[in-house]
Amino acid sequence: MNVEKIFARRSPLWGVCVLVVSLLVSLPLVAQATTLAVLQQPALPTAKAQRSVLLGLARAGERLVAVGERGIVLLSDDAGVTWRQAKVPVSVSLTAVQFVDAEQGWAVGHLGVVLHTRDGGETWQKQLDGQRAIASAVQFAERDVNQPDGASHLAQARRMLDDGPDKPFLDLYFSDRLHGYVVGAYNQIFRTDDGGRSWQPWMRHVDNPQGLNLYGIRALGNDLWLVGERGLLLRSTDAGQSFQALKSPYEGSFFGLLGTRDGALVVYGLRGNAWWSGDRGNTWRRLDTGIESTLASAVELRDGGLLLASQSGELLFSHDQGRSFDKRQSRSGGTLAAVQQAVDGSLASVGLTGVAADQDPRASGKP
Repeated sequence: MNVEKIFARRSPLWGVCVLVVSLLVSLPLVAQATTLAVLQQPALPTAKAQRSVLLGLARAGERLVAVGERGIVLLSDDAGVTWRQAKVPVSVSLTAVQFVDAEQGWAVGHLGVVLHTRDGGETWQKQLDGQRAIASAVQFAERDVNQPDGASHLAQARRMLDDGPDKPFLDLYFSDRLHGYVVGAYNQIFRTDDGGRSWQPWMRHVDNPQGLNLYGIRALGNDLWLVGERGLLLRSTDAGQSFQALKSPYEGSFFGLLGTRDGALVVYGLRGNAWWSGDRGNTWRRLDTGIESTLASAVELRDGGLLLASQSGELLFSHDQGRSFDKRQSRSGGTLAAVQQAVDGSLASVGLTGVAADQDPRASGKP
């Protein structure tokens, strides 16, 4: 279960892979005990943490924060040159992390885990897990059973209850210290308006009747966006009260998206596919990335340039809104899951082989 998100970047059949793996490792009589153990066991300190599988990377002020397998969280205060391990209350794999400022941040992962930090990632507290998430989904679905589509949402919640609390969260978005969303497999989406002290299931607000996996969530202006498998593309124009499906320019899975400072939107996914929109998703232009590797991460650089990174370690730089790309190979030499620009303008990356720093002058821009 350590590299499910990497598998997601390799195949549109990731949902099937997750199900098969879950069945193999979650045999009756063992699953419940295993689930409780990893949700209660703190991440173990290890000298090999920097070489572990890492799946998420974010900036917390001037600090870099990386997350990955077995609950590992790493902190760097020197632009990725050195790292140290933080204290984490669970040992499940973490898939994504975001900070709204230098102190407040959240991380999500397997078994429906949501973690929160108030001290820049030094220590973390669990706010949600799969058991509580499913119980909440059933409770809200029973309450709203007489609403439009209420019966189908209740049936979906009960199926989640029967399946067990093993569904991972894969991404998150917080607009500030109070308001945020977490999203994941099988249309899982939860919302908080109090900084994560409480979470509401938000599935009935999303136009996703097939229950497709949600891989990414971001904001662009006043709009909120979701992307997922099979070209799933959804937009909310009413502060998240409803997410409407849009006609997608691509039938393969989207694994992430990026809203730029000038109001453009970039979505990216399988086989080097990336698309650009300058009109809030009404029309799309395919970006000629020139690669066939799955795109794993996108960053807007400080100088306004665009960086796309593939899981194979290819770094694609564009300074003309994606009309052309300059391809370079990451110095990490391994599979990439996420990249981030450090405070000094250099690039840091994480992936299957851990953390790496790329001192690339093309990534530097004026503050």
